[in-house]
Amino acid sequence: MVTTREGGASAPPYDSFNLADHVGDDRSAVSANRDRLAGELGLSAIAWMEQVHGRTVTVVDGSEPGPAEATDALVTAEPGVAVAVLVADCVPILLGDPEAGIVGAVHAGRVGARVGVLPAALRAMTEAGAEPGRIEALLGPAVCGECYEVPAQMARDVEEHLPGSLSRTSTGTTGLDLRAGLWRQLAEAGVGRIGVDPRCTVENRDLFSYRRDGRCGRIAAVTWAEPA
Repeated sequence: MVTTREGGASAPPYDSFNLADHVGDDRSAVSANRDRLAGELGLSAIAWMEQVHGRTVTVVDGSEPGPAEATDALVTAEPGVAVAVLVADCVPILLGDPEAGIVGAVHAGRVGARVGVLPAALRAMTEAGAEPGRIEALLGPAVCGECYEVPAQMARDVEEHLPGSLSRTSTGTTGLDLRAGLWRQLAEAGVGRIGVDPRCTVENRDLFSYRRDGRCGRIAAVTWAEPA
């Protein structure tokens, strides 16, 4: 599931359902928002991570005392333990093999997508017992290719590492559509089912967008395997 910015305890400019504790928001408000999220989803544990735009993957089981340090993907085989990714323009990716009961959450910004955080997460899942053909994937809300303008050299570099991501913006300049490149990466890995949430974080004010607003909160994408 993917949250929006509505209905939480945070004050502007984090209004109001900000789930990130690293953006300057009042920590008590963030804690209240996270408690509300867990309560409404009926979850006893949500694993968070300290995202750094890399390709490190951490396997968790719900016993961790805090967020996974310096990582951009979480994988768990523990039923009832949810994994979460925070974004405000980057691509949140949720992965799950329902037969094996293995799930993952991936933070894929420009740098992470370029250096292969998604293939790293898929490898961690298969090492835990998942099979690519059974994995279901969701590419969540993110800045779209028509809104994500970057220098031409940067776009060509990302395209070289993540084919399919090069785009043109609505004004005709060079851009990136990371979801398109990531979709292709998932398909080439043999992932069985791939869904895309088409919402653009810049265009949709129900979502947080760093590119649009600068100082702002973060939405979360969360997944878990139900206990048998």
